[in-house]
Amino acid sequence: MSSRSKYLMIAASLILLGVFMFPIWNINLKAPQYPEGIGLRIWVNQVTGEKEFDLKNINGLNHYIGMKAIEPDTISELKYMPFILVFFIGTGLIISFIKNKKMIFVWILLFLVVMSIGLYDFYLWGYDYGHNLDPTAPIKVPGMSYQPPVIGTKKLLNITATSLPGIGSILILISLSLAAISYFTLKKDKGELNV
Repeated sequence: MSSRSKYLMIAASLILLGVFMFPIWNINLKAPQYPEGIGLRIWVNQVTGEKEFDLKNINGLNHYIGMKAIEPDTISELKYMPFILVFFIGTGLIISFIKNKKMIFVWILLFLVVMSIGLYDFYLWGYDYGHNLDPTAPIKVPGMSYQPPVIGTKKLLNITATSLPGIGSILILISLSLAAISYFTLKKDKGELNV
């Protein structure tokens, strides 16, 4: 592997460490009772509020419309996502030192598949929370569901929900971009590359 391609792949792998330090997704809510807004931050291994009491306040709002409380300890994905990320960091570093262009391609492809599954799982998570409502909730609107958008803004009664990728997701996209550049940087030189 050429030095440039090797260092790009090392960078693609190590930048993923930053995903542990920043949220991968942000959901922000604005409501008359919270004009300054409240936010939910989804990390690779936890769910928190943007501010100290935001998660508690969001669960309070959810209670009135019959949504389940968001309890991070019960979300199984938060337990295994860190291991998936460590897998991509480790295999990316190993690939950096192996002279095989196809392995970079497989790493990128596998990462894209895992990301797609993750987004779909996020959609299902939101669907479950927004549609499976408690029939004894204080506020009931026939036919109304409260699923936040996967990405974008949506009005839910008097609440405006905005869902956007966080810095962690941006780091993942940068990682994939660096890996793609590494892939396309490699030359098919017999003495340098096994394909």
